[in-house]
Parts: sequence; structure tokens; C-alpha cells
Amino acid sequence: MRVWPGASYPLGATWNGEGVNFALFSENATGVELCLFENPTDAVEKVRIEMRERTGMVWHAYLPDARPGQLYGYRVHGPYEPKHGHRFNPHKLLLDPYAKAIGGTIEWDDAMYGYAIGDPSEDLSFDERNSAGFLPKSVVIDSAFTWDDDRPPEVPWNRTVIYECHVRGLTKLHPEVPEELRGTYLGLVSDPVLDHLVKLGVTAVELMPVHQFLADRRLVEHGLTNYWGYNTVGFFAPDVRYATGVMGQQVNEFKSMVKTLHRAGIEVILDVVYNHTGEGNHLGPTICLRGIDNAAYYRISPDNPRHYTDFTGCGNSLNMRHPRTLQLIMDSLRYWVREMHVDGFRFDLAPTLARELHEVDRLSRFFAMIQQDPALARVKLIAEPWDLGEGGYQVGNFPAGWAEWNGKYRDTIRRFWRGDEAQVAELGYRLSGSSDLYEARDRAPHASINFVTCHDGFTLRDLVSYEHKHNEANAEENRDGCDHNHSRNWGAEGPTESLEINRVREQIQRSVLATLAFSQGVPMICAGDEIGRTQHGNNNAYCQDNEISWIDWNLTPGQQELLDFTVGAFALLRQNPILRRRSFFTGRPISAGVKDITWVRQDGAEMTESDWHRGDRRMLGMLIHGRATDEVDERGRLLVGDTLLMLMNAADNGVDVRLPQLPERGYWQELVNTIGREARNIRTKTIRLAAHSLILLGYREVS
Repeated sequence: MRVWPGASYPLGATWNGEGVNFALFSENATGVELCLFENPTDAVEKVRIEMRERTGMVWHAYLPDARPGQLYGYRVHGPYEPKHGHRFNPHKLLLDPYAKAIGGTIEWDDAMYGYAIGDPSEDLSFDERNSAGFLPKSVVIDSAFTWDDDRPPEVPWNRTVIYECHVRGLTKLHPEVPEELRGTYLGLVSDPVLDHLVKLGVTAVELMPVHQFLADRRLVEHGLTNYWGYNTVGFFAPDVRYATGVMGQQVNEFKSMVKTLHRAGIEVILDVVYNHTGEGNHLGPTICLRGIDNAAYYRISPDNPRHYTDFTGCGNSLNMRHPRTLQLIMDSLRYWVREMHVDGFRFDLAPTLARELHEVDRLSRFFAMIQQDPALARVKLIAEPWDLGEGGYQVGNFPAGWAEWNGKYRDTIRRFWRGDEAQVAELGYRLSGSSDLYEARDRAPHASINFVTCHDGFTLRDLVSYEHKHNEANAEENRDGCDHNHSRNWGAEGPTESLEINRVREQIQRSVLATLAFSQGVPMICAGDEIGRTQHGNNNAYCQDNEISWIDWNLTPGQQELLDFTVGAFALLRQNPILRRRSFFTGRPISAGVKDITWVRQDGAEMTESDWHRGDRRMLGMLIHGRATDEVDERGRLLVGDTLLMLMNAADNGVDVRLPQLPERGYWQELVNTIGREARNIRTKTIRLAAHSLILLGYREVS
């Protein structure tokens, strides 16, 4: 095979229509070999090519005879000195960190490790077994795709409704999705799924990790897998598991999914894991970065370079202080925006990316690079604002331009509807956009991604059905998963035949979903909560690729009622501009002595300072004036909405609430009542607010 010098940029394998350029960064390597294979499971390469050219620590070669579909990997030579942070081992085939596709999944074997398994010494003796037969191969792709007139929907933040879902779990059990498409990228955009998303009012799907990932060996040996996917080994490659089966086709199928979602007006946000990789701790396998340049790509412990500095709880942390690691992440982000047309990212354990030395730094290079990058300037950026390192809880501390998963919103809403004491003071902040967290940093209500449940933890149905986790199926003796769920089973642990308990559970689910729809900020629905999905008490189903995690679309009458309710609640969000403000309330009068927002107590009067601090108060009213809007139409005219009054009662008994008197002549109309009653006009001065219920009223003026 002919070998030409090639170029050091771009990194990865790049088909230019005539041949393929290969480029790999390694600062500390002494040699790099490019290995070409015929079949994905081949244990021996057909051709091994020494890459003689090195420019700026990048090893490169150009093969004029290579074509798309070519399978390849690398063997990297250098010192094997764990005590100095170096773990080179040319017996281990390595994935290209810039591979655009990976042709399969890992088959676990002791040969996957750079050291001899079972070696008790600290230095971990060098292992000479060939790993090529067990590692999937990187695939050269042709990036050509017919995008036609695809355009990003560019939904404004204040009109965004996020639906967090799993590509496989969303459709695996859907009876109306063609069987061959269930659990795939194409299944996610099949007609019944698209119809559901549009009906629900979803404007963005937030896909759990779709970067190529590995399933931990321990899980596989227990008959489990890494279902969630937070174990990345390919930052550019859409995972092959979600393709229809043709090797390399996952790239075009992913693009087809994005194109179809865009046509429906739905954005695509990727949950991305740039804080660590699937190679694990110092005893993990040698698959990619560890064998390419361990000391450059990972944060090795300064006191003992055999080990890693771990802020993630997953064994390693990427070295954000190294320019090539930053380049890897930035190149990946740009690729997914420019080539794959995605609309945003949710960054898993985001504080890890901002740790320059040890502490989280709001002025870190990572934030600076994101902020000035023109390709990323228009996309949505969402942080999971915590990691496991010291000072890792950073809710409210990310820079302008970022939104955050608001963990304080989650916990407050859960505690309030559970019936906890002393919640209304914080509840007021959470319902009105969390100004206490974001306003001082010149951020807006849409900085708050409001959620009550997500993939990690109880589903909404389980939140009202279980007080203890039931994770026995995870093979960790129920030790895994969070113990502080702020949940309540309302009288029985798990399923029950009690009509009263089930009535309360159904009502509270409706109350939580209505709270989510009518709070200022960006609502995020966890897929399946709108139909009462259960994981049977498992609050850490990361390893369950089965009916525990998959959504069952065969709905009972009660589930259909919950779906219809949720559709109606989010329709009201779309119809009322005062529910989606772009700036925080001021608490000042805006019309005839009426404030933009007024907090109402049971007797109809405005809350006083002492009222907020009464621990026994479990009822709160939020009155928003119809002119308290800051949104304009396409002609620049201010949109005026309905004056709305939301009443919430988390107590175990109903209360009579006196309705506030407005200067305008009119009456109240009941828009939502989570006890399940039909909408009605209210012409009395008081209204009965049932236990565990939420009522939304709209004021109708009459001349």
C-alpha cells in the first residue's frame, strides 16, 4: 500500500475524495503504527504501517489507496512506566479518539488490559497479549449527506420545553413503531413518536449519551450493561447500538434523525460526557487515550502518578489543563454542531471541566473557549452543575449564556408536594424562576432548567409510590443509588389495590406536572412521566437495558388520563406569555396598583414577611398580572396574556381560599384543577382547594 507523508491537521481519519489522511496526537510516544483490518473481529491486522511523519507532536500519514469503510486502529510505542504516568503498550490496539464511527462493541478479555491481570505489585507488570481481536475497530467514513434545506429550529429559551429521553428505551416497546426500528435513531423519529412529542408540546429532545460508550466488564459478567451510556470511548462517533445494523450506517441514520426532528420544529440536545472516559481507574483497560498518551490526556495524581485525580467517581478525569485535551473536546463539540446539526449540549458533571487546578473556576479556559467559539455561540449550553470533587455543587454559579439543571428546584418541589414543613419561602423562588440563584449574575429565568425527575432517580410515579429504593436487580445488594429521594408512598410501599392511596398518587403526579408547566424557567419532562412510567422502585437503573428502563406504551385508562392532562397543561404554557417571561419579576405595580406578581395566602391577602417563615404553611397562591409580560410578537408588539392565579395546597386536608379582588371587573375561570374536575367559571368569593391539589385560574374581564 502506498504511504505518503500526509498532514497533521485535521486529526483523525479524513477522506478527501481521493484518499484518507490519518493524524494522531501523542506527546510522549516514541512511535505510532497504523493498523488496517478487513473485518471487525479480526485479531491480526492485514497491514501495519509505521507513521514516520511527526509535526507538532502529531503523527500523520496519507494513504491514497484507502477508502471509506476502511477499518483501522493504532499501536503506540513509548515507555511503560506507571510510576511516572506512562502506560504505552503496542500490544494493545487503540481506538482513534477522533473516529467518526466505531464498528462494534468490546468483547471483554484479560488481553484488553495493559498489565497482567492479578499482578499484586504497584508497578503492574507489562502484558504482551494482543487485544485486537476483542476491540472494535475505528471506521473511515464519507461525511457526505443530503441535508437539503435543513435549518436549526432556534427555539427561544423562554419557549423551550425539553424532553429527556433514551434513544433505545423510548421506542423499544412501542407497538406502533416498526419492529426493525425499535430502539434506534430512526425509531425515535417514526410517526407515532413524533406525533407524541408534538402533541405534548416538546420543542427539544435531550438525548441521553449517544457517543460510543462501553459496558463495564463487571456489569457484563453479571448479565447487565451500561444502559445509560455515561462511559464514553468515542467523542465523535454516534453509538453503533442505536443503528439498524449496517456497520458505519449509524452516522447517516443519526443525521436522518436530526433532519426529521428539525422538520417537526424540535431541537436536538446531546447529553455529553467530557469529564471522564470509559477506561476507568488505574486498573482499567487500555482502549484509547490511556495507550495513546496517558500523562497528557488524564489528570494523574501528582503524589502517585500510577493513579488518577478523580472528580467524577468513575475512576478518572480528563486533563483540562492540557491544550490537546481541550482541543479534543472543542473539536468534538464543533463536529456535532457543524456536521451533525445538533442544537445544544447538556454537560455531565460540568464542574469537572472547569477545574484548572483543584477548585472550580468560573473563568477557566474551557468556559472562555466555549464563549468565543462562533460555531457554539448559537447553541444551547446546559450544565449539570455538580460533580464529586470538593466544592462540586455549583448550582447558580455558571457564567452567563449557560443554563443549569436546577437541583434546588427539584428538591423544593419534591419536598413541598410530600408535605414537608417550612417549604413555601423557597417555593416562591423556584416558581418564579429562581432569581436568588441567577439574577445577581445577570442571568435570566431560562438559566433554570426546571425538573422534578430525570433519568437518575425515581420516576414521577415511583416518587409517589416508594419511600425506599429497590435496586436489588443491579447486583450491588441495594447499596447503589441515592438514599435521599424526598419521596412518599402515601400508605403502602409500591403497588397497592387501595383506591384511596392510588387516587392520592395520581393527583400528586398531576400536581407536580402542573407545577412544572406553570413555573418560570425551562421545563424538562423525564420521558414516560407523562404516562406514569414505573421502574418498580429502582432509582439507579443505569445497568438495566430491559423492561425496567424501557417505556411501556400500552396505556391503562389512568395513564391515558395523565397524558391528556399533561398535554393540556403544557398547551396552557404555550398560550400564556406571562408563564414564559424572559426576565425576572420586580414585585412592583404595573397597572392600577396591581403588581406584576403577588403572593397570596388563604384569606386572599398578600403574604407578609412573617407568613413566609411559618413552618406549618402548606398553601401558597401566585398571582401574575396579564400585563406582566416581556415578550413581543414578530412586529415588536408586547404580548399581553391572561391574569393567572395558581393555588397550591400540599396539606392532607382541603382549605377554603378567598380569591383576591382585582380592580378590573370580571370573574375567574378554572383552567386546571388536579383533582380532575372539568373547567368551570367561578363567580363566588371563595374556592375549595382540595388536599394535595393545584388549581390554575384565569381572570376574564367583562365590560
